[in-house]
Amino acid sequence: MSQIGEQAPDIDLPDGNGERWQLRQMRGKPVVLLFYPGDETPVCTKQLCSVRDNWERYQEAGAEVVGINSDSIDKHRRFASNHQLPLRLLSDADGKVTRAYEMNSFIGTKRGVVVIDKDGVIRYRRTVIPIFRPTDDEILKAISQT
Repeated sequence: MSQIGEQAPDIDLPDGNGERWQLRQMRGKPVVLLFYPGDETPVCTKQLCSVRDNWERYQEAGAEVVGINSDSIDKHRRFASNHQLPLRLLSDADGKVTRAYEMNSFIGTKRGVVVIDKDGVIRYRRTVIPIFRPTDDEILKAISQT
């Protein structure tokens, strides 16, 4: 469904401000999808705050970086505000995108990362055990190879 070398499934989801974010509008630049289990949980907060702390490096790489899970728009807005997160957090309330990217589990969203190249092709994907998280260096290296 969403393997390396395949066209990425489309995404059209609301962010924490209720604005629509569409993957097809990001063509021309790499996109990083950060799937994570939940807002305001210890590992997820540490992961997204690390992205925040490395935001300049992500911007220098020219990547659009978004977080995705099933939490509500309101919960995303509060989470982003509480931690000054610069990335958009997308609400996949019905789990359609999470399933399309095979990032669903019996407890919700898996922790994983998908890097999509400027032409919309998946170039990197990794899931990790929920108590661990992909490192920024690992994700930035994947972006540089798109």
